[in-house]
Amino acid sequence: MSSSRSTPRTVSSTEASELAAIVSGLQASPQKTLHPKYLYDARGSELFDRICELEAYYPTKTEIGILDRYAPEIAAKCGTGALIVEYGAGSSIKIRKLLDAFVEPAGVILMDISEEHLEAAARRLAGEYPDIPVHSVCADYTSPFAVPKIDAKTRVGFFPGSTIGNFEPDEAVSFLRRIARAVGDGYLVIGADRKKDIARLQAAYDDDEGVTAEFNLNVLRHLNERFDADFDLDGFEHRAVWNEELGRIEMHLVSQREQRAHIGGASIHFNAGETIHTESSHKFSIDDFRSIAESAGFTTEEVWSDDEQLFSVYLLRGALSS
Repeated sequence: MSSSRSTPRTVSSTEASELAAIVSGLQASPQKTLHPKYLYDARGSELFDRICELEAYYPTKTEIGILDRYAPEIAAKCGTGALIVEYGAGSSIKIRKLLDAFVEPAGVILMDISEEHLEAAARRLAGEYPDIPVHSVCADYTSPFAVPKIDAKTRVGFFPGSTIGNFEPDEAVSFLRRIARAVGDGYLVIGADRKKDIARLQAAYDDDEGVTAEFNLNVLRHLNERFDADFDLDGFEHRAVWNEELGRIEMHLVSQREQRAHIGGASIHFNAGETIHTESSHKFSIDDFRSIAESAGFTTEEVWSDDEQLFSVYLLRGALSS
Protein backbone atom coordinates (compact mmCIF):
# COMPACT_ATOMS: atom_id res chain seq x y z
CA MET A 1 0.00 0.00 0.00
CA SER A 2 1.26 3.49 -0.84
CA SER A 3 2.47 5.92 1.78
CA SER A 4 0.65 9.11 2.76
CA ARG A 5 1.08 12.28 0.74
CA SER A 6 2.13 15.77 1.67
CA THR A 7 -0.42 18.55 2.15
CA PRO A 8 -2.40 19.00 -1.08
CA ARG A 9 -1.95 22.12 -3.21
CA THR A 10 -4.25 25.12 -2.86
CA VAL A 11 -7.33 24.94 -5.09
CA SER A 12 -10.03 27.40 -6.14
CA SER A 13 -13.53 27.21 -4.65
CA THR A 14 -14.85 25.79 -7.94
CA GLU A 15 -12.16 23.14 -8.07
CA ALA A 16 -12.69 22.38 -4.38
CA SER A 17 -16.38 21.71 -5.06
CA GLU A 18 -15.46 19.46 -7.98
CA LEU A 19 -12.93 17.58 -5.88
CA ALA A 20 -15.49 17.11 -3.11
CA ALA A 21 -17.86 15.46 -5.60
CA ILE A 22 -15.07 13.20 -6.89
CA VAL A 23 -14.04 12.17 -3.39
CA SER A 24 -17.65 11.53 -2.42
CA GLY A 25 -18.03 9.18 -5.38
CA LEU A 26 -14.79 7.36 -4.58
CA GLN A 27 -15.78 6.92 -0.95
CA ALA A 28 -19.31 5.74 -1.77
CA SER A 29 -20.37 2.34 -0.47
CA PRO A 30 -20.96 -0.31 -1.64
CA GLN A 31 -19.93 0.98 -5.10
CA LYS A 32 -17.20 3.53 -5.79
CA THR A 33 -17.97 5.75 -8.80
CA LEU A 34 -16.42 8.39 -11.04
CA HIS A 35 -18.40 10.63 -13.38
CA PRO A 36 -17.79 9.59 -17.01
CA LYS A 37 -16.99 13.18 -17.99
CA TYR A 38 -13.52 12.64 -16.51
CA LEU A 39 -12.81 10.11 -19.25
CA TYR A 40 -12.66 12.99 -21.74
CA ASP A 41 -9.55 15.05 -21.38
CA ALA A 42 -7.54 15.58 -24.59
CA ARG A 43 -5.94 12.12 -24.34
CA GLY A 44 -9.26 10.48 -23.53
CA SER A 45 -10.90 12.15 -26.52
CA GLU A 46 -8.11 10.87 -28.78
CA LEU A 47 -8.53 7.36 -27.42
CA PHE A 48 -12.28 7.49 -27.95
CA ASP A 49 -11.68 8.47 -31.57
CA ARG A 50 -9.56 5.31 -31.88
CA ILE A 51 -12.33 3.23 -30.30
CA CYS A 52 -14.76 4.53 -32.92
CA GLU A 53 -12.51 3.11 -35.64
CA LEU A 54 -12.40 -0.41 -34.16
CA GLU A 55 -14.10 -3.22 -36.06
CA ALA A 56 -15.92 -4.41 -32.93
CA TYR A 57 -17.27 -0.97 -32.06
CA TYR A 58 -20.39 -0.94 -34.23
CA PRO A 59 -22.20 2.22 -32.90
CA THR A 60 -20.10 4.79 -34.76
CA LYS A 61 -20.03 3.19 -38.18
CA THR A 62 -23.70 2.19 -37.91
CA GLU A 63 -24.83 5.68 -36.95
CA ILE A 64 -22.75 7.23 -39.73
CA GLY A 65 -24.41 4.85 -42.16
CA ILE A 66 -27.85 5.98 -40.97
CA LEU A 67 -26.86 9.65 -41.33
CA ASP A 68 -25.41 9.02 -44.80
CA ARG A 69 -28.70 7.49 -45.85
CA TYR A 70 -31.16 9.83 -44.16
CA ALA A 71 -29.42 13.22 -43.73
CA PRO A 72 -31.30 14.73 -46.72
CA GLU A 73 -34.59 13.68 -45.13
CA ILE A 74 -33.52 15.09 -41.76
CA ALA A 75 -32.53 18.37 -43.42
CA ALA A 76 -35.82 18.61 -45.29
CA LYS A 77 -37.80 18.18 -42.07
CA CYS A 78 -35.72 20.75 -40.16
CA GLY A 79 -35.91 23.39 -42.91
CA THR A 80 -33.56 26.11 -44.10
CA GLY A 81 -31.52 28.56 -42.04
CA ALA A 82 -31.00 26.27 -39.05
CA LEU A 83 -28.47 26.83 -36.28
CA ILE A 84 -27.01 23.43 -35.35
CA VAL A 85 -25.73 22.90 -31.80
CA GLU A 86 -23.66 19.76 -31.23
CA TYR A 87 -23.42 18.63 -27.62
CA GLY A 88 -20.29 16.63 -26.79
CA ALA A 89 -18.80 17.51 -30.14
CA GLY A 90 -15.61 15.42 -29.89
CA SER A 91 -14.00 15.45 -33.35
CA SER A 92 -17.29 16.54 -34.99
CA ILE A 93 -17.12 13.89 -37.71
CA LYS A 94 -20.84 13.16 -37.82
CA ILE A 95 -22.02 16.78 -37.99
CA ARG A 96 -20.48 16.98 -41.44
CA LYS A 97 -23.24 14.65 -42.65
CA LEU A 98 -25.81 17.23 -41.59
CA LEU A 99 -23.87 20.21 -42.92
CA ASP A 100 -23.59 18.56 -46.33
CA ALA A 101 -27.38 18.12 -46.41
CA PHE A 102 -28.79 21.23 -44.66
CA VAL A 103 -29.73 24.23 -46.79
CA GLU A 104 -28.14 27.57 -45.84
CA PRO A 105 -27.43 26.73 -42.18
CA ALA A 106 -27.15 29.82 -40.00
CA GLY A 107 -24.15 28.42 -38.16
CA VAL A 108 -22.75 25.70 -35.94
CA ILE A 109 -22.04 25.71 -32.22
CA LEU A 110 -19.74 22.95 -30.97
CA MET A 111 -19.93 22.26 -27.24
CA ASP A 112 -17.55 19.98 -25.33
CA ILE A 113 -15.64 19.69 -22.07
CA SER A 114 -12.13 19.15 -23.50
CA GLU A 115 -11.00 22.60 -24.65
CA GLU A 116 -7.91 21.50 -26.59
CA HIS A 117 -9.80 18.83 -28.54
CA LEU A 118 -12.77 21.18 -29.06
CA GLU A 119 -10.74 24.04 -30.50
CA ALA A 120 -8.91 21.72 -32.88
CA ALA A 121 -12.24 20.31 -34.09
CA ALA A 122 -13.70 23.80 -34.55
CA ARG A 123 -10.70 24.94 -36.60
CA ARG A 124 -10.94 21.90 -38.87
CA LEU A 125 -14.67 22.35 -39.37
CA ALA A 126 -14.34 26.07 -40.10
CA GLY A 127 -11.66 25.32 -42.67
CA GLU A 128 -13.86 22.78 -44.43
CA TYR A 129 -17.01 24.94 -44.35
CA PRO A 130 -15.77 28.53 -44.78
CA ASP A 131 -19.26 29.85 -45.56
CA ILE A 132 -20.77 28.57 -42.32
CA PRO A 133 -20.02 30.41 -39.04
CA VAL A 134 -18.49 27.94 -36.55
CA HIS A 135 -18.56 28.73 -32.84
CA SER A 136 -17.19 26.70 -29.93
CA VAL A 137 -18.25 26.63 -26.29
CA CYS A 138 -16.07 24.81 -23.77
CA ALA A 139 -18.54 23.68 -21.12
CA ASP A 140 -19.66 20.72 -19.09
CA TYR A 141 -22.91 20.03 -20.93
CA THR A 142 -23.96 17.54 -18.22
CA SER A 143 -24.54 20.57 -15.97
CA PRO A 144 -26.83 23.56 -16.65
CA PHE A 145 -25.50 25.35 -19.73
CA ALA A 146 -26.22 28.41 -21.84
CA VAL A 147 -26.29 28.38 -25.64
CA PRO A 148 -25.15 31.61 -27.35
CA LYS A 149 -27.97 33.63 -28.91
CA ILE A 150 -27.48 33.57 -32.68
CA ASP A 151 -30.18 34.58 -35.15
CA ALA A 152 -31.61 31.60 -36.98
CA LYS A 153 -34.94 30.43 -38.39
CA THR A 154 -34.78 27.37 -36.16
CA ARG A 155 -32.41 25.66 -33.77
CA VAL A 156 -31.40 22.03 -34.15
CA GLY A 157 -29.65 20.19 -31.35
CA PHE A 158 -27.37 17.33 -32.37
CA PHE A 159 -26.36 14.65 -29.88
CA PRO A 160 -24.98 11.60 -31.69
CA GLY A 161 -23.15 8.51 -30.49
CA SER A 162 -25.74 7.26 -27.98
CA THR A 163 -23.99 9.38 -25.34
CA ILE A 164 -27.47 9.80 -23.87
CA GLY A 165 -27.00 6.22 -22.66
CA ASN A 166 -24.26 7.38 -20.27
CA PHE A 167 -26.88 9.18 -18.16
CA GLU A 168 -29.01 7.60 -15.49
CA PRO A 169 -32.67 7.66 -16.66
CA ASP A 170 -33.67 10.65 -14.50
CA GLU A 171 -30.49 12.49 -15.51
CA ALA A 172 -31.25 11.78 -19.17
CA VAL A 173 -34.67 13.40 -18.82
CA SER A 174 -33.19 16.45 -17.06
CA PHE A 175 -30.51 16.82 -19.73
CA LEU A 176 -33.02 16.56 -22.57
CA ARG A 177 -35.21 19.16 -20.86
CA ARG A 178 -32.26 21.58 -20.94
CA ILE A 179 -31.87 20.92 -24.66
CA ALA A 180 -35.63 21.39 -25.12
CA ARG A 181 -35.35 24.84 -23.54
CA ALA A 182 -32.37 25.65 -25.77
CA VAL A 183 -34.03 24.65 -29.07
CA GLY A 184 -37.48 26.00 -28.23
CA ASP A 185 -39.86 24.77 -30.91
CA GLY A 186 -36.91 23.50 -32.96
CA TYR A 187 -35.50 20.00 -33.19
CA LEU A 188 -33.09 17.52 -31.68
CA VAL A 189 -31.32 14.89 -33.79
CA ILE A 190 -30.11 12.24 -31.37
CA GLY A 191 -28.58 8.78 -31.68
CA ALA A 192 -29.45 5.95 -29.29
CA ASP A 193 -28.05 2.44 -29.22
CA ARG A 194 -30.53 -0.44 -29.18
CA LYS A 195 -30.75 -3.60 -27.09
CA LYS A 196 -29.12 -6.57 -28.80
CA ASP A 197 -27.05 -9.74 -28.39
CA ILE A 198 -24.97 -9.49 -25.22
CA ALA A 199 -21.83 -10.97 -26.80
CA ARG A 200 -21.85 -8.24 -29.44
CA LEU A 201 -22.26 -5.58 -26.78
CA GLN A 202 -19.42 -6.86 -24.63
CA ALA A 203 -17.06 -7.17 -27.61
CA ALA A 204 -17.71 -3.50 -28.41
CA TYR A 205 -16.75 -2.39 -24.89
CA ASP A 206 -13.82 -4.74 -24.27
CA ASP A 207 -11.95 -4.92 -27.58
CA ASP A 208 -9.10 -7.34 -28.22
CA GLU A 209 -6.75 -4.47 -29.10
CA GLY A 210 -7.07 -3.04 -25.57
CA VAL A 211 -7.99 0.48 -26.69
CA THR A 212 -11.11 0.62 -24.50
CA ALA A 213 -9.06 -0.58 -21.53
CA GLU A 214 -6.55 2.22 -22.14
CA PHE A 215 -9.42 4.70 -22.47
CA ASN A 216 -10.94 3.58 -19.17
CA LEU A 217 -7.62 3.67 -17.29
CA ASN A 218 -6.96 7.14 -18.69
CA VAL A 219 -9.55 8.51 -16.25
CA LEU A 220 -7.07 7.86 -13.42
CA ARG A 221 -4.20 9.48 -15.33
CA HIS A 222 -6.48 12.49 -15.91
CA LEU A 223 -7.21 12.78 -12.18
CA ASN A 224 -3.50 12.43 -11.39
CA GLU A 225 -2.56 15.26 -13.75
CA ARG A 226 -5.45 17.62 -13.08
CA PHE A 227 -5.93 17.16 -9.34
CA ASP A 228 -2.45 16.05 -8.19
CA ALA A 229 -3.73 12.58 -7.29
CA ASP A 230 -1.55 9.47 -7.11
CA PHE A 231 -3.55 6.59 -8.58
CA ASP A 232 -1.32 3.71 -9.69
CA LEU A 233 -2.57 2.85 -13.19
CA ASP A 234 -0.79 -0.52 -13.02
CA GLY A 235 -2.88 -1.36 -9.98
CA PHE A 236 -6.21 -1.34 -11.88
CA GLU A 237 -7.69 -3.36 -14.73
CA HIS A 238 -10.54 -2.61 -17.15
CA ARG A 239 -13.73 -4.67 -17.01
CA ALA A 240 -16.94 -4.37 -19.05
CA VAL A 241 -20.07 -6.15 -17.79
CA TRP A 242 -23.70 -6.35 -18.93
CA ASN A 243 -26.25 -5.39 -16.26
CA GLU A 244 -29.41 -7.19 -17.35
CA GLU A 245 -31.64 -5.60 -14.70
CA LEU A 246 -30.74 -2.04 -15.71
CA GLY A 247 -30.28 -2.74 -19.43
CA ARG A 248 -26.77 -1.35 -19.69
CA ILE A 249 -23.12 -2.11 -20.26
CA GLU A 250 -21.02 -0.95 -17.32
CA MET A 251 -17.32 -0.07 -17.40
CA HIS A 252 -15.38 -0.66 -14.20
CA LEU A 253 -11.79 -0.34 -13.05
CA VAL A 254 -10.88 -3.30 -10.84
CA SER A 255 -8.29 -2.89 -8.08
CA GLN A 256 -5.69 -5.63 -8.51
CA ARG A 257 -4.58 -5.51 -4.85
CA GLU A 258 -5.29 -3.77 -1.59
CA GLN A 259 -4.05 -0.22 -2.05
CA ARG A 260 -4.61 3.45 -1.30
CA ALA A 261 -4.79 6.51 -3.51
CA HIS A 262 -4.89 10.16 -2.53
CA ILE A 263 -6.84 13.01 -4.08
CA GLY A 264 -8.01 16.38 -2.76
CA GLY A 265 -6.57 15.68 0.70
CA ALA A 266 -8.53 12.43 1.00
CA SER A 267 -7.14 8.92 1.28
CA ILE A 268 -9.12 6.34 -0.72
CA HIS A 269 -8.78 2.70 0.31
CA PHE A 270 -9.31 -0.13 -2.17
CA ASN A 271 -9.69 -3.80 -1.36
CA ALA A 272 -8.37 -6.31 -3.87
CA GLY A 273 -11.13 -6.86 -6.44
CA GLU A 274 -13.04 -3.69 -5.50
CA THR A 275 -14.15 -1.63 -8.48
CA ILE A 276 -14.72 1.97 -9.57
CA HIS A 277 -17.78 2.26 -11.81
CA THR A 278 -16.65 4.75 -14.47
CA GLU A 279 -19.37 4.65 -17.13
CA SER A 280 -22.76 3.17 -18.00
CA SER A 281 -24.05 2.75 -21.54
CA HIS A 282 -27.80 2.17 -21.45
CA LYS A 283 -29.41 0.46 -24.44
CA PHE A 284 -32.95 1.32 -25.53
CA SER A 285 -35.90 -0.11 -27.35
CA ILE A 286 -37.65 2.48 -29.53
CA ASP A 287 -40.55 2.62 -27.07
CA ASP A 288 -38.09 3.11 -24.17
CA PHE A 289 -36.50 6.09 -25.84
CA ARG A 290 -39.76 7.66 -26.98
CA SER A 291 -40.94 7.58 -23.38
CA ILE A 292 -37.79 9.36 -22.15
CA ALA A 293 -38.09 11.99 -24.89
CA GLU A 294 -41.74 12.66 -24.10
CA SER A 295 -40.93 13.04 -20.38
CA ALA A 296 -38.47 15.78 -21.37
CA GLY A 297 -41.04 17.70 -23.45
CA PHE A 298 -40.20 16.39 -26.93
CA THR A 299 -42.37 14.61 -29.44
CA THR A 300 -40.87 11.98 -31.73
CA GLU A 301 -41.17 13.12 -35.33
CA GLU A 302 -39.26 10.28 -36.99
CA VAL A 303 -37.02 7.28 -36.21
CA TRP A 304 -34.41 5.91 -38.63
CA SER A 305 -32.55 2.62 -38.10
CA ASP A 306 -30.01 0.46 -39.91
CA ASP A 307 -31.01 -2.76 -41.63
CA GLU A 308 -29.78 -4.89 -38.69
CA GLN A 309 -31.72 -2.77 -36.17
CA LEU A 310 -28.57 -2.16 -34.15
CA PHE A 311 -28.92 1.60 -33.70
CA SER A 312 -31.50 4.35 -34.19
CA VAL A 313 -31.41 8.08 -34.95
CA TYR A 314 -34.40 10.07 -33.70
CA LEU A 315 -35.75 13.40 -34.83
CA LEU A 316 -37.42 15.02 -31.82
CA ARG A 317 -39.51 18.21 -31.96
CA GLY A 318 -39.51 20.71 -29.13
CA ALA A 319 -42.56 22.56 -27.93
CA LEU A 320 -41.13 25.27 -25.68
CA SER A 321 -40.63 28.89 -26.59
CA SER A 322 -37.02 30.07 -26.54
